[in-house]
Amino acid sequence: MIARQLLDLFAQRGATGELVRVVDHDVRPGVVADAGDGDEWPEIRRKVAAADIVLISTPTWVGHMSSIAQRVVERLNAEQSETDDEGRPGMFGKVGVVAVVGNEDGAHKITADLFQSLNDIGFTIPAQGGTYWNGEAMRGGDYQDLDETPEAVASTNATLVRNAVHLAELLGKQQYPAS
Repeated sequence: MIARQLLDLFAQRGATGELVRVVDHDVRPGVVADAGDGDEWPEIRRKVAAADIVLISTPTWVGHMSSIAQRVVERLNAEQSETDDEGRPGMFGKVGVVAVVGNEDGAHKITADLFQSLNDIGFTIPAQGGTYWNGEAMRGGDYQDLDETPEAVASTNATLVRNAVHLAELLGKQQYPAS
């Protein structure tokens, strides 16, 4: 899976992380930090708040991000009203990156949609902060079933990680100004 490959590359650069499969959690719809009893978003939200780099990885479904990825964006949207002690949006200083896989077109649109959403929420997007793999349209097969990662994808993955770690280090040393 591409998310695991990226996390392994991040670890090689000293940026450890955790894979959170949101699909395995009861994350309610809405633009709120906590949707009440049984909503598992607050725990995921704590992990996002503690992270320096956040990766959203999604399959392509009919040319669009998955409904789960869309739900993550919706829930993150609640962060726009949260600020730090100096009045900056709570997600300022965090780096956002994207990975998309699928057997159909749409990776560029999905990446653009996610980048704009992450930017609106306060994340910083590094140069070449998106990676993707599209299999042949209208054919079977998954990225996870490949015998090896295509060179173009491997190179893009390495660039994404290198740039994201670099940017996170810079933002860790000097946060955006509050005013």
